[in-house]
Order: sequence, then structure tokens, then C-alpha cells
Amino acid sequence: MTDQASAAVLIIGDEILSGRTKDANLSCIALKLAGIGIEVIEVRIVSDDEAAIVDAVNALRRTYTYVFTTGGIGPTHDDITADSIAKAFGVPIDVRADALAILEAHYATGELNEARKRMARIPDGAELIDNPVSKAPGFRLENVHVLAGIPLLVEVMMDGLLEKLSGGKLLHTHTISAYIAESHVATGLGQIQRDFPEVRIGSYPFLRGGKSGASLVMRSTNDAALASVCELVREVIRATGEEIQADVAS
Repeated sequence: MTDQASAAVLIIGDEILSGRTKDANLSCIALKLAGIGIEVIEVRIVSDDEAAIVDAVNALRRTYTYVFTTGGIGPTHDDITADSIAKAFGVPIDVRADALAILEAHYATGELNEARKRMARIPDGAELIDNPVSKAPGFRLENVHVLAGIPLLVEVMMDGLLEKLSGGKLLHTHTISAYIAESHVATGLGQIQRDFPEVRIGSYPFLRGGKSGASLVMRSTNDAALASVCELVREVIRATGEEIQADVAS
């Protein structure tokens, strides 16, 4: 096992790209994965287009430990994610008995129409992902996990998945904020980054109460290196003559 397992998130849907719907799933997935030592490295957003989904899935699954897709597994004609995943893996897809049984148990007699039965179409060889809320299952095929697009469903489906994923060392974060100009600390931060490549340092400017400043965020799985970097960053800030406004580990 590596120190840090990697993941990619593939967000699928014309409604996201058009701006009509704001994605609320990335932060949920990334935070839950971070809690077990899996870092999200890449995020892509693609339209409801089979070729685009197939290309993205094949590229991501060959690059990262895990891939998580959201959206496109509902009952309507434009829900093409399951078919696209099957095509990406080169396997057949059809209504599967176990998935259909879940829907039959959930819907009242006469409510399970042909459109809803589409949600039981699962690629051959896939393992179902439980959906305790609306019951229509997601599925996992090798390292690709296919989830619904509704935020509540993503959250509960991820909760059920976490114990089945193998993570690594936890990525710890420390944030130090001050009313400083980024240009005044850029040289010092650059040197620290070169000296400690195992710690990622990011600088994020802010404006509060009419005063500008920056939050310096350090991330690493190496606790000792992270502590050393934080102390050096404090020294760089103090050298500007400014006081540290926040110094928080998470």
C-alpha cells in the first residue's frame, strides 16, 4: 500500500455544465475519502455524451486507485452512465435480477414502470452499491464506483462504501493566516517548498473588513515534516512585521 491512495471524481451531466445545477458532490466525496487516507487528485466534468464518458472513465481508471462518478443513472433517456461504463469496460449490460428485486420491493404494485426498471440495468460483473434512501442501486466495476447525482444519495452511498476502500496515511492540514501581501512571503515560501517537497504549500489571498491578507495552507502525510514547515512559515510571516491571525491544524 502506498502512503496515499489516489482518486478521481467524474461529474456527469449537461445540467452541471450549463450552470443550471451547482455541483454539491465533490466536497462530500473528497472529505469522506480524505478521512480514510484517499486523496482526490483529479476532477472532470463531462456532458451526457457516451463517447465523452467512455474516454474519461478509461483515462481515469488507468491512472488512479479509485474513480467515482456521479449522475446519469436515473430512469430517463438521458441517463446513459451505466451504458457508457459498460462500453468503457467492453461488457454487456441488461436488467439484472438482484437490482430489479430491490426496486420491486421498494415500489408499490403497479409503480415499477419500464422507465424505473432502467435503473436495474447493471453491467456484467459489477457489484451493487447500496442506496438506502431511494433504493435504486449504484454499482462498482473494478475500481470505478458509479453513484447517483443527488447529493443526499451520494452521501449515503459513500458512507456505505468507505469500509470497503483501502486508504493510506491520513493527509493532515495546517492553516496559518495573516494580513500579509503574498509577494512579501513568496521567496521564503518558495525556499521552504524546495526544502520540504513532501509538504504541499498553498497560498490563498483573502479580503476581510477591508484588509487583505493570505492563508497559507500546508498539507502532508508526514507529521514531522509538516510541523517543521509550519514553524518556518511562522518565521517568514513574523519577518514581515505582521502578526499571525490564525494558526489551525485540521
